[in-house]
Amino acid sequence: MTTLRRFRQVKLSKVKVLKREDYTPDLMLMWVEKPEGYTFKAGQYCTIGIDGIERAYSISSAPYEDSLELFVELVHPEEGGVLTPKLWELEVGDSVTIRPRPKGIFTFDPKYSSQLLVATVTGVVPYVSFLRQYLHDGMSGHRFFVLMGASYHDEFIYDGELRRLEAEHPDLVTFVPTVSRPNDPLNGEWKGEAGRVNTLLDKYVAEFGLGPENTLVYACGHPGMIESVKEIMLPEGYEVKEERFWKED
Repeated sequence: MTTLRRFRQVKLSKVKVLKREDYTPDLMLMWVEKPEGYTFKAGQYCTIGIDGIERAYSISSAPYEDSLELFVELVHPEEGGVLTPKLWELEVGDSVTIRPRPKGIFTFDPKYSSQLLVATVTGVVPYVSFLRQYLHDGMSGHRFFVLMGASYHDEFIYDGELRRLEAEHPDLVTFVPTVSRPNDPLNGEWKGEAGRVNTLLDKYVAEFGLGPENTLVYACGHPGMIESVKEIMLPEGYEVKEERFWKED
């Protein structure tokens, strides 16, 4: 998924594709070079392009890493996709353009000891960056509760990393993935939580013992999910940060 932005004319750099991993026909991770002097905050996005077509992608990698890691969802041309079909044709060594400065305010706020991170599919990207940088910096004093929803279990691309972090840092990370189509044959082997992620908020807020006085809620991904999270959490006194991703190119 991409965030929709308006872009001004600026000087672009070209960066090479260093690596790509395809997880499903429509989901891949792609690593591109980080331009010299390119700095960003965990949770921000970069703007890449091909043939003058540009879109913004949140950055999975943490600021300390040497390359930019992107989680890309294919939007087919018949669905309005323009850039992602071109990205799907890229091979290692090919190039994309990148704007010189990252943007975005969907960043980690350390004022709250409890961080409730709600996502759908590619919306998990900023949270991966948060956690990597947090551990790299040796920070402490916070808890991260990651609630992630998807239609199918194979869309949890970062589940291995998040489960590992939960196992290695049980007092820091709690990860709960849920599928919204538990009866679909493609989820036949799924043994985890079921239901749309926003419908599980009350259950897990109570289970985690969260309260508005020390909890910041982040919602990233599908606009419908975000609106539901706000409808549930704002009346209870929680602050909600949001980053809307649209499944269109």
